[in-house]
Amino acid sequence: CGRDDAQGAAGAKFAVEELKIKTAFVLHDKTAYGEGVATFFAQALEEAGVEVLGFEGTTETANFDAVITPILAQEPDLVYFGGIYNQAAVFFRQAREKGLKSQFMGPDGMDSSDLAKIGGEAVVGMIYTTTAGPASLYPAAAQFIEDYKAQFGINPEAYAAEGYAATQIVINALVKAIKENNGEMPTRAQVAAAVRATEDFETVIGTISFDANGDPKMATYYILQVASADPEKWGENPLITSIQAPSPLTAKEMAGN
Repeated sequence: CGRDDAQGAAGAKFAVEELKIKTAFVLHDKTAYGEGVATFFAQALEEAGVEVLGFEGTTETANFDAVITPILAQEPDLVYFGGIYNQAAVFFRQAREKGLKSQFMGPDGMDSSDLAKIGGEAVVGMIYTTTAGPASLYPAAAQFIEDYKAQFGINPEAYAAEGYAATQIVINALVKAIKENNGEMPTRAQVAAAVRATEDFETVIGTISFDANGDPKMATYYILQVASADPEKWGENPLITSIQAPSPLTAKEMAGN
């Protein structure tokens, strides 16, 4: 999967080029993940000429009146929430109840059927980015999807296929590390090195290669939209578009640096 800094930038690119926003209000949950992705999103917006009307962190989980009131007064084109679905869904629901009309958007922390379960109609139409596409997008995942549904009775949710792919990569690295260690148990460092050395390895989500930092050399960022308030239909959220971007290290190599 791709990095959160690039995910934030990919979301901003979509908001500017496709949603044509001029103003935005950015919230986050004060966690390293939420604040981080929100920061990259806001920075990319400002670089594109979008006016960021506010950038605030909140740990509130029940009553968002103090957060919503100033946003309502400014009427931004878009409100972005960097965080996790369980907190964000409550905010989105209360914001709609207060009359906020802004487009809602968030990162992959929103990618859960519980967002629809908690947020209801308030999150229908919301845009979210994710580094993990729906399993149905991956041609090699057909058997995985069938087996997953047989085992759990539901369609694979966010990161299910990616988790399986990660296991495939680790097992492959273990086998290589053991061979390189003359059949003996490898060290943690040897296994980590073997993982980073992964090149053109076929997984259920496609061909994977890592750079020296352990980032995918090329990652895809998916833009989806919530289609229904019914949690059972979460897997039917349509893919709007996808954006491919190289890792920072690979980008430097491609530029000849």
